[in-house]
Amino acid sequence: MDHAIDNPAGDGPDGQEPESDEAAGLRKIIHVDMDAFFASVEQRDHPELRGKPVAVGGAGGRGVVAAASYEARKFGVCSAMPSVTARRLCPGLVFVRHRFDVYKQVSQQIRAIFRHHTPLVEPLSLDEAYLDVTEDLHGIGSATRIAQMIRAAIREETGLTASAGVSYNKFLAKIASDQNKPDGLCVIRPGEGAAFVARLPVRRFHGVGPKGAEKMARLGIETGADLAAKDIAFLRAHFGSFADYLYRAARGVDLRPVRTNRIRKSVGGERTYREDISTGHALRAALDGIVDIVWDRIERAEARGRTVTLKMKYTDFRIVTRSRSLPRDVADKREFARIGHELLDNLLPLPLPIRLMGLTLSGLDRPGMPEEEAARDSAQLSLL
Repeated sequence: MDHAIDNPAGDGPDGQEPESDEAAGLRKIIHVDMDAFFASVEQRDHPELRGKPVAVGGAGGRGVVAAASYEARKFGVCSAMPSVTARRLCPGLVFVRHRFDVYKQVSQQIRAIFRHHTPLVEPLSLDEAYLDVTEDLHGIGSATRIAQMIRAAIREETGLTASAGVSYNKFLAKIASDQNKPDGLCVIRPGEGAAFVARLPVRRFHGVGPKGAEKMARLGIETGADLAAKDIAFLRAHFGSFADYLYRAARGVDLRPVRTNRIRKSVGGERTYREDISTGHALRAALDGIVDIVWDRIERAEARGRTVTLKMKYTDFRIVTRSRSLPRDVADKREFARIGHELLDNLLPLPLPIRLMGLTLSGLDRPGMPEEEAARDSAQLSLL
C-alpha cells in the first residue's frame, strides 16, 4: 500500500502522462530503493526478528553496522556506525551476521522485475537502481503506473517493500524515492522540479555530507532556494569543481542518461577521527573498522578489483598513500584486510599522528565490460 504520493494526478487519460512543450523530449526515470534491504531480508527469513530493532553486522568491540532496520533507526542507529555506539543508543538491538549470497539472490529477483519493463536499468548497488521507462517494453506509457507495478511485484515475489521516485531526470527521481520512505512513492512532474528542490534542505542533495551542509550554513545556504540564489561564480569560489553540480541541482537539472553498463572505477571509504591516532594498536583497530564497512560496500556493488590503496592524513594535513596491485582480483575480505594491514605496517612507526584513514579497492572489472566503459565512472564512498 502506498504512503503519500506527491502529485498522483500526473497521468493523463488512459494512464498516459500528458505531453507539453516542457515535457517534450524529457525522459521518464524511476529510482527504486529497497527499504532497509539487508535488515528486511533478515526479518523476512527470521520471523522472530520482525518488529524488533535489528542491525546487520558484527556485534564485537570492533564491529560496524552494515544496515539497520527501521525499528533500530528510530533510536538513531545507522549504517557505518560502530556497533558499540549502536548498542548504547539501542540496548535491545539484535545483531545478525550478513548473508551476502542471500542478498545477491534477492537482488537478482528484483532486477528481473525491472527488466520486465525496460532494458535500460542502471544498478547502483544490490538494493537500488535507476530505470528509464521513456519507451517501456509493454507500452504502458505511465512511469507512475510502472513504478506502482514494480513495487507490487517486488512485494509479491520477495515479501519485501521498496520505495520509488518518478521524475524526468535521475537527480529528481533519486530525491523523490527518499521522500516517502518506507514503502512509499513520490512523483515530480515536468515543471515541478525547481520548486520541489527549492524547499529541500541542502543535506538532502546527493553528495552533500554533514561537513558540506555545515559549510553551506555558514554561507547562509540552508535550502535549495538559498543555493539557487547564489551565482555560479560564488559557488565556484567556495566549492570548486563541485559548484557546477550544485548550480544545476538547485534548479532541478540533470542531463545524465541511465547507463546500463555503469561500473565504478573504485570503491572505498575514509574516516576522519575526532581524536588523533598514533599507536600501532589503535591504527590497526581503526583499519579493521574501515575494512568491515568498505568490504560491505564492495559486496553491495558486486565489485572486484586488483589494487588496494591505503590513505592517511597526518595532523599537519600532509597526505600519504600506499598501494599494492595483484595480478588477479582480490579474493575475499580476508585478503583485502591482509593487504591493508601490510601497507599500514610498512609505514610504522608514523612520523606524526593521523586524523584520517581510508582504504580503497580499484582496478575494478566485470567480464565482458569494455575497458573504456569501466574507466568512465569513479566513486569514493565516504564513511562520515
